[in-house]
Amino acid sequence: MISSKEALQIVTGRKTNPGKESIDLADACGRYLAQPVYADRPLPPYDRATMDGIAIRHGDFRDGIREFSVLGMARAGESGQRLEGRNGCIEIATGAVVPEGADTVIRYEDLEKSEKGFRILSEPKPGQSIHPAGSDAPEGELLLREGCRIGPAEIAVLASVGIHRPQVFRLPVIILVSTGDELVEVDQRPEPHQIRKSNTWSLRAALEEFKIQPRLLHLADNADSIRNSLEKALSEADVLMLSGGVSKGKFDLIPEALEQLGVRKLFHRVAQRPGKPFWFGASEKKDCVVFSFPGNPVSTFLNYHLYFRDWLLSGMGVVPGSHQARLAAATVNTSELTQFRLVKLKTEAGTLWAEEIPMNSSGDFLSLARAEGFIRLEPAAEPYEEGTLVPLLPFKTELT
Repeated sequence: MISSKEALQIVTGRKTNPGKESIDLADACGRYLAQPVYADRPLPPYDRATMDGIAIRHGDFRDGIREFSVLGMARAGESGQRLEGRNGCIEIATGAVVPEGADTVIRYEDLEKSEKGFRILSEPKPGQSIHPAGSDAPEGELLLREGCRIGPAEIAVLASVGIHRPQVFRLPVIILVSTGDELVEVDQRPEPHQIRKSNTWSLRAALEEFKIQPRLLHLADNADSIRNSLEKALSEADVLMLSGGVSKGKFDLIPEALEQLGVRKLFHRVAQRPGKPFWFGASEKKDCVVFSFPGNPVSTFLNYHLYFRDWLLSGMGVVPGSHQARLAAATVNTSELTQFRLVKLKTEAGTLWAEEIPMNSSGDFLSLARAEGFIRLEPAAEPYEEGTLVPLLPFKTELT
């Protein structure tokens, strides 16, 4: 049995090269960028008006001129004009090119109509209401780094520089495998000795974060059937993610079947609670990794977030974030295992606090719905005092 930290090092050390693909910009949100993105021209590309009003030379106002004659109209989408002579202004729309010779835009709210055109009612500042060319980014500046997650803001950046088919990291082909004769489909009425499938549905929903659509496979507790089904799955998938069948029971047939199929065990059993029976390996015949999680729902849920997410992100060059929270109450871990405890989170005066949620067992999936993350408690002879800063693994709250 190895420590949780050793297990994570082995998992993330199993490097994968997901490859790259170009996709439509409309499909890119939620994917991870596989190319750096640079400004193809200054941003903004011209001095841009940020208000509707008039464009003037500030020097004219400084010389005592308050009333300006209208010499033209600058609309968004038109090429730039030139402001000639003194006492003149050009009406301008938001987004339009500021006329050459003008350096200040005054909004209509600070003007009144006059015989000649407009009279200025307040004292303008030079350069006001103008978004200068190149002030956001000069041409050639790095805008997005390879490995960043594409969200709505990144979509806007990609569109602004004309990247209509960005390169993204390819999504792995994942087969989710449930095991056990006690499991029935969610739309079926279980017998007293049966339960409905929940782990594969939970994992499937978790994978939607990465826009991965896994295939589903169920294995009955039969050695020959398990071996034949796994052989086919190994030939088709980049990742097998199994739930159940990896403990020490008489019907935990997965490890033996994987060994027979040439999948090398990298470790089995981790000194943690929940999730101790975790089995991890890699196929020697095909570049396929196998995450075989314990069957209890909380164990599966924890090991997915603790190990699989980091493995997937590290393969795309992303360094997963680390988080901490303070204990809302004193607690102990005098066992020999690293313990992960479910918590609710609250922020007070800028401090993030973690309050433990009681859990009956690692089969208590109802507690997951009440929680927002796991805290990590290493074995310790002394109690963890209230306010102690501990590692946090959030799975609901978005933390930065």
